[in-house]
Amino acid sequence: MNTEIKSNKKTKRTMNPWVKFAIYVVIYLLFVIWLQNWWLLLGLPIIFDFCITKKVNWTFWKKRDVERQTKLVEWVDAIIFAVVVATIIRIFFIEAFTIPTSSMEKSLLVGDYLFVSKFHYGPKMPNTPLSVPFVHHTMPFTKDTRSFVEWIKWPYHRLAGLTTIKNNDVVVFNFPEGDTVCLNSQAISYYSYCRDYGREAVLNDRLVDGNGREVSGMLGKIIHRPVDKRENYIKRCIGIAGDSIQIIDGQAYINGKPQEDIGDRQYKYVIVTDGTPINPEVLSDMGISQEDMDFAHRISGELFAIFPELTQVNPQNIILLPLVSENVEKIKAIKCVQSVERIVRPKNFRSEVIFPHSIHYRWNEDNFGPLYVPKAGATVALDTITLPLYRRIIEAYEENKLDVIDGKIYINDTVADSYTFKMDYYFMMGDSRHNSADSRYWGFVPEDHVVGKALFIWWSTDKDKTFPASIRWSRVLKGIH
Repeated sequence: MNTEIKSNKKTKRTMNPWVKFAIYVVIYLLFVIWLQNWWLLLGLPIIFDFCITKKVNWTFWKKRDVERQTKLVEWVDAIIFAVVVATIIRIFFIEAFTIPTSSMEKSLLVGDYLFVSKFHYGPKMPNTPLSVPFVHHTMPFTKDTRSFVEWIKWPYHRLAGLTTIKNNDVVVFNFPEGDTVCLNSQAISYYSYCRDYGREAVLNDRLVDGNGREVSGMLGKIIHRPVDKRENYIKRCIGIAGDSIQIIDGQAYINGKPQEDIGDRQYKYVIVTDGTPINPEVLSDMGISQEDMDFAHRISGELFAIFPELTQVNPQNIILLPLVSENVEKIKAIKCVQSVERIVRPKNFRSEVIFPHSIHYRWNEDNFGPLYVPKAGATVALDTITLPLYRRIIEAYEENKLDVIDGKIYINDTVADSYTFKMDYYFMMGDSRHNSADSRYWGFVPEDHVVGKALFIWWSTDKDKTFPASIRWSRVLKGIH
């Protein structure tokens, strides 16, 4: 009796190398067309050799013609593949971010983890392509060791995207004033220090405190960062290029119309009690953070200038809290509360920290503008009054030489009474209107600073609570509007 014996060896099926080559070429060509970098066509011979001729071992960490690689080689292979794929996804498609501050409350909360789309507005090619993967600007566990080198610098180039920035989009961008940083005090803008103390004092790291004493070593080393390595901020886009924006009594107007009622906007309120403390658990149930409660009794002289009647009130009975509209009514219903009033800085009440930091503009957080948001190709008239509005754009963002001599403005050594913008700009604000360092403080966001559009929250934890109560399940996979 004849018995058919079948081999236990499995026949290894491989794709026809020419079919594999054709698939790789089509994908690669689509990628090159998207990037519009025709030098990358030089990569086609590499693909041909990888698939067909196999003259060069492009995966040099693996031995050729070996049926099974060692465990170490398999791990190296997997890690290299994962890093390459993750880097491509991070640069061109989507990136994870976290919310570290309360400037977007209550739309976004501290402890929210977001996915931000790079492809909506078009991925921005890195200005410093030589950098450590998955590290922003500083190496982990170091204070000032750069994670990048500037041997190669690429000019600004943005690939084609799905859409453009719209009014009220929640946008991630590189901090415009983050080009210069004091390492020991990175939370405060270098330019803010210069305005308060003078550039020479900042460069020498010798500041004078409120008591007139000189303080040295507070700022530390001053460094410079390229656009793509500046801190990431997230705000809502109030004004797009070409808009005229104005804030009247805390209400933003875009081209003369009130801003769309979107997001969970909150303002700061002054609360006067009869001296009985408000139960912290009641405030916590309203979503008011422990940090806001800790700062509730920090009262500045500005408050008494806005509300002179508060000078007759015991400071211990005054509480300052950021509130959304629904919480205002809840606070009013508390028995010990005597009054609740929203803080609104009056018109012509000039705040020195507000852009454009000029005595010609008596603007503040609640009454600001009108201000034109520059659009590429648009021209504005320039004189010594309007120059502070656009000086940083002309000098820093669009890299022109600018001087003012005997009242005349010189751009690139030529007298100028107007300027035509090269890029689009945007005006960004936080939804927590009295707790947000935004365009009201440092001006416009250039288009080459835009990183992407915030899509949804993939995870959220409350730092004021312990695990597992800290998990905000209601915010997991929540879209951002």
